[in-house]
Formats: sequence, C-alpha cells, structure tokens
Amino acid sequence: MDQDPATALQRFCLTIAYDGRSFEGWQSQPGGNTIQDRLEAAIQSICPEIDTVQGSGRTDAGVSADGQVAHFDAPANWSMTAEHWQRAINTQLPPTIRIMKTQEVSGGFHARFSPESKTYCYEIWTGPVLPPTLAGLAWHRPSIGDLQAFQESISSFEGTHDFRAFAATRKDGKDDRRNTVRTISEATVEKEGDLLSISVTGNGFLYKMVRFLVGSAAEVARGKLRRERIEDLLKSGGETGKAPFCAPSEGLRLVKVRYPDLNGGS
Repeated sequence: MDQDPATALQRFCLTIAYDGRSFEGWQSQPGGNTIQDRLEAAIQSICPEIDTVQGSGRTDAGVSADGQVAHFDAPANWSMTAEHWQRAINTQLPPTIRIMKTQEVSGGFHARFSPESKTYCYEIWTGPVLPPTLAGLAWHRPSIGDLQAFQESISSFEGTHDFRAFAATRKDGKDDRRNTVRTISEATVEKEGDLLSISVTGNGFLYKMVRFLVGSAAEVARGKLRRERIEDLLKSGGETGKAPFCAPSEGLRLVKVRYPDLNGGS
C-alpha cells in the first residue's frame, strides 16, 4: 500500500560547521544555547511540523566542528529540495553556524547510528604568544617538551583498546555498563611552525576521550607521566586508575563523520 502523501516524510542529511566558542556544546539544554537548539529553532521556524534534529554525536561546550552531521524528517508534501533546505536554514542561523551540505537520504539512514568512523583534530600552539585569531581555537602550551615522546604517545593509541581510563564519567547511571572498547585506526601529529595538529580517526569516541588522549601525551612529553603508564591504562581498562590529565576543550574540532551509504562519505 502506498504511503499517505499527508504523512509521508523525506529524510535530509546535514553537514554542519560551527565555531563552538560561544555555545554550550551540541546537545539540547534547558538554556537553549546549544548547536542542536539553534538548529532545531531554525528548522522549526521554516516548518513547525518538524520535531527534532538528530546529530551524529555530542560535542562539548567550546568544541567546534567542520563536519558535524545530523538528519531531520520533513513532510514530503513540502516539496523542498536539499538545496532549498540548505539556503532556507542558513538564513535562520547565526553566522557562527552554517549548513555546508544537504542531501536527501533514505529512511534507513541515521546520523547517530550509521557512522563508520569519525575524525577529530586537536591543535596546540607551542609558541610563547598565542595569536589572537587562535584564541579559543587552540590550546596554548608554550614548549610541548619532548616532541618525539609526544608523537609516540599519540601513535600508541592506535588499535582496539578499552579506553575506559581515557574517558570522563557522564554520571547518567550507565557508566558501569557502558561499552568502552573502541578502535582507533589512525592517530598522527603534524608540526607546522609553532602549531601542532593531532588527528585521531576511530569508529567511535567516549566522553572527552580525545582530550584525555592529548592530555596524557602532553604529560609524557613534559616528563610528568611515563609511557609505560599509558600502556598499563590501555591494558587494564581503567582497573588501575584513570588518565591524570584532560586537555581543555579549546583546540578540539570534529572534522569529519563518514558513512558507508553516502556517496564519498560526509
């Protein structure tokens, strides 16, 4: 039986970029100053029938994105193309949030449950003075210390591990039974002048996980943490303690979310 045109829905996938410095993260909160809140308000101002926007995952307060992904379901009888939606939504958003790409997708696509990998970038400025254009967008840490030790520590996170020791607890009643095994397919460090760019790609990330990975590597570089301790924390799955240092949110950026059923990924 054909679907009733009055109730038929079209699913659209959004690729979203935002400067997270002035927002309280992705996920909706009572105060309304989150990316999800602003995006839902923008879409509902166009079509009040749309209930919610589902994101690929949370980003914390202050964290930015080049390629966050979300989807929403729109009434098919609106007959708006992906291009129409992109233009209309952008007119309702602040300039620090932009829809970079919009695609119509099948009803089986889900921004949260369909990704095959995500890539985060974390940037550290190691010079004595932080350029104003990087304020809130890079962690200012003059002199990283032993750069080779830092690079080796970052590389050591590659592979499949129990990252419980490198995650913050959400205190949502699910921490004890949450699956904390993740696979990091690539973890690299590039240096250009005083800027260090850490790229981490994996099949999923725990709460504040990338920040704990970077913070732990930075402590090794300073001689405050032994490399063997990182290996111990990875092997023990948190049974021998937690990583001692979480890097600040500034510097972290969600770069890309890849999906197997989208042309070339998103």
